[in-house]
Amino acid sequence: MTVSRRELLAGGLFLGGAAAAMQFPFPRALAAAAASKEPVVLSAAEWKTVEAITARLIPTDHEPGAVEAGCVNFIDKALANEDAASARLYQAGVQSIDAVAQKRAGKFFIELPPKEQDAVLGALEDGNAEGWPEAAPPSPLFFGQVWLHTLWGFLAEPKYGGNRDYAGWRVLGYPGGRHKLGGYTAEQMMGEAKLDALWGEKLPRSGRGTPQKG
Repeated sequence: MTVSRRELLAGGLFLGGAAAAMQFPFPRALAAAAASKEPVVLSAAEWKTVEAITARLIPTDHEPGAVEAGCVNFIDKALANEDAASARLYQAGVQSIDAVAQKRAGKFFIELPPKEQDAVLGALEDGNAEGWPEAAPPSPLFFGQVWLHTLWGFLAEPKYGGNRDYAGWRVLGYPGGRHKLGGYTAEQMMGEAKLDALWGEKLPRSGRGTPQKG
């Protein structure tokens, strides 16, 4: 179920989602995320559970993952603003994923080891999670919403509340909007020179796809 970032980077789904995420506007979430990194919609316990889910969807290894990118803060502020309609889905989903974890191992989701968490998330995605309450929204719906929000939080413009310290863009090798960097030089377009990233790093041109417009 859980796909490595290497697989994601190689897949069109990820690249398509990346393009959408980089341009997805969350102006009200922006102000809220800039003002606070404390929970607004999610309770402290819900925050920890959602953060644990995002940590398995985009895990940390030798490169930053969803936790370092602040995806849970992005999600919380989006639920408080532009995506308020999804707040109840999250609340029901967090309770339900803990019910699944309790049924499976007698523990809360955040207490499970990573492999067990992956197994639970896989069951949610497939819609066959034992212990998922019948009255709750379908588990694939919850899984899909968290996955989409995590992707946005990992790749969206940092000013929208996620992608802290350009964590997602660093992993993707995306240097940032070229209109902010003066465009590409002829050498960069030909792959003969490195790309200048917004955070000051020189990125290799080769192996990172074609230069992005913007």
